[in-house]
Amino acid sequence: MTDILAAPATGSAGGDAPAPASASPATQTQIPVPVSVPPVAPESPKTPEILETPETSRPARPAPLAGLARLGRRVRLGRLARRAPAVVLLAATWEVLPRTGAVDPVFVPPLSEVLRAWYDLLLGGQLLEHFQASLIRSLAGFGLAVVLAVPLGLAIGWYRPVAEFLSPVLEIFRNTSAVALLPVFVLILGLGEPSKIVFVFYACSWPVLLNTVSGVRTVEPLLVKSARSLGLGPLSLFRKVILPAAVPTIFTGIRLAGAASILVLLFAEMVGAKAGLGYLVQDAQFSFRIPDMYAGIITISALGLLFNLLLLAVERRFSTWRTT
Repeated sequence: MTDILAAPATGSAGGDAPAPASASPATQTQIPVPVSVPPVAPESPKTPEILETPETSRPARPAPLAGLARLGRRVRLGRLARRAPAVVLLAATWEVLPRTGAVDPVFVPPLSEVLRAWYDLLLGGQLLEHFQASLIRSLAGFGLAVVLAVPLGLAIGWYRPVAEFLSPVLEIFRNTSAVALLPVFVLILGLGEPSKIVFVFYACSWPVLLNTVSGVRTVEPLLVKSARSLGLGPLSLFRKVILPAAVPTIFTGIRLAGAASILVLLFAEMVGAKAGLGYLVQDAQFSFRIPDMYAGIITISALGLLFNLLLLAVERRFSTWRTT
């Protein structure tokens, strides 16, 4: 150590050029220590390999997703291909039977004439006017039924005192037909829109209410016991266990109510209405415009089908936790 420290001291003091040459042996012996990077060099090629593996595997991940998407499209096309022949057969039968004389074409015109009448009503604006009137009434009564019947059904199904208090009244009205009460609604509320909306509301309330009560009461008891053993209180138990488990049954009642909202509305629109699909069907019958009557019936069926598909989509949205 004294020699190494002395060598640069003499070289720096004298200012001679040989001083660096005399210090070079010492530096040559110490240079390999920092320059001993070659052992680290083998690690450098490993880092690109580690980085390359996720990059090469990432592009392969979307392939299964694309395959699943193609499979889903094939399944949907397969279902459509299996269901379409029945509809095509019905349409062909409707077209052929009147033209062959198997049925009277005056009372059952061919499907092509019905579709032509439907197109004429659409171009003239009458179909859109009647469709809009029926849709507003149906959605208003159906929406009121869902908003009021679902909370009431949850309370009846979960709280026994509420069920014991309301059960006698509910049993009386649930066995009373909505069509039988239509004259009562007309006498009390008149021939305007309120009577029709309340009529639809009354008819739609019972499927929603009864299915909600059934959904709450038929929750798996093991789920309730397990949740209580984990320390969940009544409110948390209802919110995290009872309500999610009852959602499928509740939506079954909502779908039934959606179909009922279209069907019972026809009765209301046939009594004192000036617009609506029910009014269109009845007016076409009285005027003996048979193709227009069938055009209104087809529109009612299409509206009910679209309503059901919409409710199915909403049910899947709120039931994503279920396994298929």
